[in-house]
Amino acid sequence: MNDKPSREEGAKRPSDIDLSVDINPEMYRNPRRPSPTRERFEVYLAAEEATEEADNKVSAEAGGETKGFVTAKADGAMAGVYDWIKCIIFAISIVVICLTFLFRLVDVEGHSMNDTLVTKDKVFVTSMFYQPHNNDIVVISHGAVYEKPIIKRVIATEGQTLQLDYENDKIIVDGIEISEPYIKGTTFSNRYGDYQVPEVIPEGKIFVLGDNRQISLDSRYVDIGLIDVKDVIGKAQFIVFPFDHIGYLY
Repeated sequence: MNDKPSREEGAKRPSDIDLSVDINPEMYRNPRRPSPTRERFEVYLAAEEATEEADNKVSAEAGGETKGFVTAKADGAMAGVYDWIKCIIFAISIVVICLTFLFRLVDVEGHSMNDTLVTKDKVFVTSMFYQPHNNDIVVISHGAVYEKPIIKRVIATEGQTLQLDYENDKIIVDGIEISEPYIKGTTFSNRYGDYQVPEVIPEGKIFVLGDNRQISLDSRYVDIGLIDVKDVIGKAQFIVFPFDHIGYLY
């Protein structure tokens, strides 16, 4: 049995008090419970009218129907400053991640890689998941004794046989003489070094040389020796500065 009071069509939208009566009419009809005073009804209705007015204002600003909610909007100088701080922190985080795991820029100092690289060249180096390969130009954190970062070319990697033929001025890797059009001068230029190079490159090691063999301190010398792969920072890909020397390195 439906004992809810009927409502004529086109009647005004029910107030919150009307809905309360509809939902639980007995609560308001209980003779033991004092009836709400007219003043309380007027307070409720005034609050409802204020809410409806705010709803209509928001709806008009939004250009559509937005009933039942009044939204708050952050405004003012502090909100703008906060947004800028978030953007700056995000940008710095991206740069740090990229410089740590993806790439970095390295400045060349010295002449051991002439004429491929010269002093003050700025080189783009990739590092993520990198494993050295023959002919790669790599940036190395340090040598066996030499504690400064160096940049050299990979000649042989782990498991490869290596023969330095000083007499005939050749380098033979896995039984094949390698072609080195990039070197300045001759292969060895009568500089034989003081490091006893193994016939087979051990696991986790690489053998590196500079392109300018006349002056390069590299794996021929005990100060550098064979390089541990974990000490390779990354592979040099491009020269990005100065502008008259920009180019791909391979």
